[in-house]
Amino acid sequence: MNRLHFKSTHLVAALLTAGLIGGVGVSAVRDMAVAHAQPTVAAQAVAPATVTTPDFASIAARQGAAVVNISTSGVQQTADEGDDAGAGAPMDPSMQDFLRRFGLPPGAFQFAPRGGPGAGAPVRGEGSGFIVSPDGLILTNAHVVRGAKAVTVKLTDRREFKAKVLGRDDKTDVAVLKIDATGLPTLALGSSQALRPGEWVMAIGSPFGFENTVTAGVVSAKGRSLPDDSAVPFIQTDVAVNPGNSGGPLINARGEVVGINSQIYSRSGGYQGVSFAIPIELASHIKDQIVAHGKVEHARLGVTVQPVNQAFADSFKLPRPEGALVAQVEKGSAADQAGLKAGDVILRADGQAIVDSGDLPARIALARPGDKLPLEVWRNGRAEQLTATLQGAKGKAETVARADGAAHGKLGLALRPLQPDEKRQAQVDGGLRVEQAGGAAAAAGVQAGDVLLSINGQPATSVEQVRGVVAKADKSVALLIERGGQQLFVPVPLA
Repeated sequence: MNRLHFKSTHLVAALLTAGLIGGVGVSAVRDMAVAHAQPTVAAQAVAPATVTTPDFASIAARQGAAVVNISTSGVQQTADEGDDAGAGAPMDPSMQDFLRRFGLPPGAFQFAPRGGPGAGAPVRGEGSGFIVSPDGLILTNAHVVRGAKAVTVKLTDRREFKAKVLGRDDKTDVAVLKIDATGLPTLALGSSQALRPGEWVMAIGSPFGFENTVTAGVVSAKGRSLPDDSAVPFIQTDVAVNPGNSGGPLINARGEVVGINSQIYSRSGGYQGVSFAIPIELASHIKDQIVAHGKVEHARLGVTVQPVNQAFADSFKLPRPEGALVAQVEKGSAADQAGLKAGDVILRADGQAIVDSGDLPARIALARPGDKLPLEVWRNGRAEQLTATLQGAKGKAETVARADGAAHGKLGLALRPLQPDEKRQAQVDGGLRVEQAGGAAAAAGVQAGDVLLSINGQPATSVEQVRGVVAKADKSVALLIERGGQQLFVPVPLA
């Protein structure tokens, strides 16, 4: 089936794209004939308006030294003889995730094993990043270093350093690395809020392994919400971004970083004119938490919202179809304690207008647990003011994975118990929510947000119970998954 997919620009990096387009205004002179022998009057000529492009060459020369190439490596167990993977070694979860995001089957590529069945096979990936402090602090995407056993950073002067991953946040796809070096060139951080659609921007990165590739384009839109369960208000551009550009900087005409290139929208797996970057303000917010605490705490309001269309606006007597319509309020949440109700329309949060429903989680993403969030809501035909004290995100998920390295491998799911409101919403009595999917389960089609109802016919009651079933399984397990109100069995081979 021919479908559009959002793609994470992971591993290998982009071909050099040149071709900056400048426009020149055209003046026209019209003669007007006036009837009844009146004199002819010539219209005044309009002076040509010259549109110039930024000096990208100077920006690249000045800022390119602070952009780095990131390579990752690890070891993955090879397939047993007779396994469906064939003669090649199976890929690590990050490569499988990469292929799946680009619409390719997990078996599209295989690494040739260096030994017999069970021998370790090398897996490698590449991405980009940029230096934000002279002592070696580097920003990149979380998916660039996810699952990596070793991370190497290569500078433009060809020096290489082993990097330590200080932390990563999968929810926003931001990671922070540290290398042991001083006196390094850095990139100045700008403001994504000041960007305007149509403004020139450029990217520097390592698409398809071609280091320090420069591409340019314009800002297409801001505050884009993507259907990937993230709370990132993405910057959309038409800058050529390809696999390997992930983690590299998006730079404005003043040479300041305004975003981190993260995703593309594509049918083919390559650039097709639509790219997305994480706003630098959000990335800096995540970086500061990782550097200070080694982890990220996400604030939570506790509402389910949906867009306001014209029909809703007419029904609620709103002057315009804007805001976030509250469909559900979680009992005991920050929203509940603040007095929010289903049917409220959130018009402003923290003083910022909520035009689309996706603007609300984007604002909350910049807050921390304990912060007070002023809200303007539309209720019963008039605006009211409320204040919510944001709570922390739900408990950290536990990862279901075998630690003994047995032949049947691991399941690769991060699970947590369902909250009461989630049970009601999914109309189930029990089960576990899939927070993250990787490894064999992800390759079989299990996704974050699914509800695991049973495993091998046994109800999924706890993380430990699932772990025990996996431990006793031989070659595969059968998972009963609830997704979007539908139930389906997913067979997961464990070899």
